[in-house]
Amino acid sequence: MITRTLLTFFLVLFVGPAFLSEASTFQKRDHLTEKEVDLVKEAQALDKRTEVFIKAAERRMLVISGSSASNAKQLKKDAERWGELPSGSRADLVADIAHIFDEAITNIDDVSSRDERNPLISKSLRKLAQSVNTIMTQLKPLSEQAKSDAEVASFALLDEDAQSILEAANRLPPEVEKKAKKNK
Repeated sequence: MITRTLLTFFLVLFVGPAFLSEASTFQKRDHLTEKEVDLVKEAQALDKRTEVFIKAAERRMLVISGSSASNAKQLKKDAERWGELPSGSRADLVADIAHIFDEAITNIDDVSSRDERNPLISKSLRKLAQSVNTIMTQLKPLSEQAKSDAEVASFALLDEDAQSILEAANRLPPEVEKKAKKNK
């Protein structure tokens, strides 16, 4: 009994601090920048909020693809409203996109649980699914090159969210095209 107590004491004394320092390096990262969070809060309508999430995901794609230099003029214009482009490793940015999609899903689910006939649900889901298709097509070659555990896990999380979005969008009824009224 004394041996077990001593062993526990030494484990806590010596292993505990090492574990805590290791755990602190894996602190959760915010998937949206401060300005993006503000834009989400400002966008009260579901379709507008979904557009903010889509733009936030596209901004991470710009960083991942390295095409920020080619869009310098647009980025400068966007920086006023959206802030600086996010930074981080490819694994971080892919995980951010997954969390952004997850938050968009949650927003759509919340509105759906309160008013399942809300026309903004299908509109938002269609926009989100279109963005998911584009982003997943761009990331497919990179996901096949993923080497680190963090990258593999980020791509797996993103794939899971993307599949749930696409499955939900596939269950939507066909989009009804509005016909223009004829002037009499």
